[in-house]
Amino acid sequence: MIQKNLILALNHLFPKQRHPLNLNNDGVKTYAEWQFEKGEETIKVFLKKYTKEEMFGGKRVLDMGCGAGGKSLFYASCGAAHVTGVDIIPRYADESAALSAKLGLSDKFTFVCASADDMPFENASFDTIIMNDFMEHISNPEAALGEAFRLLAPGGRIYVNFPPYYHPFGLHMSDAINIPWVHAFFSEKALIAAYRQLVRGLPDEEERLSLRLSKRPDGSEYVGYVNRMSIKRFKKILKSKNITPVYYSELPLRGFLKPLARFPLTREAFVRMAVCVIEAKN
Repeated sequence: MIQKNLILALNHLFPKQRHPLNLNNDGVKTYAEWQFEKGEETIKVFLKKYTKEEMFGGKRVLDMGCGAGGKSLFYASCGAAHVTGVDIIPRYADESAALSAKLGLSDKFTFVCASADDMPFENASFDTIIMNDFMEHISNPEAALGEAFRLLAPGGRIYVNFPPYYHPFGLHMSDAINIPWVHAFFSEKALIAAYRQLVRGLPDEEERLSLRLSKRPDGSEYVGYVNRMSIKRFKKILKSKNITPVYYSELPLRGFLKPLARFPLTREAFVRMAVCVIEAKN
């Protein structure tokens, strides 16, 4: 396949991305440890408007799409009363438990394996809900947002941030494919073929493939790890649910790229992160 071979040839021209899956394979740190170290970064986009105390102090926190729980444990370290991390991947339970014990935070953290659009909690169970790098992954974002509202206590807040699909690495295959905006120039079939070749022989090859790829009813493969969430689509979801954020911001890839991040025809490709805070009425 010409496109696949071109991706493989170009891939060597771009620097390898620092990715948690590769760090784990190299024995540098686990995914959970990487998440914990990046915890501050996951909330930095909100700190211009809210303090850590406002976000976490004494709060019941839900971390939707928590992965291996490292960021959840960071939130627990910020003074939360208790943090519940929810993810659909069962193997993250053991990794999150190991790190919570290591950090002495086991009594402040619970991992729950469940779908984010149908969670086993009572109404109004949480004061703070975090959707960090989550909205672009969930298969039914409308249902997940509705579920978050069900679980949010009066006066509570939902903190959402996500990279738009046409972000340079919005395909979420940067553990192997180093080319920015690669998904804007090559077919999905070629990208899948290139990714398969690049991860072949890695210790976690099967885990990566099962995480990234899904199958349609006809047996064809697609990148199911992302739902192609765009800024435009996210705003449509908010409008459909009659949600008016109390805070909204679009952060450019770099300061000097701000004009491109504001221009309608290039916004989706040059916005690094869409940031939104939604507040429940008292």
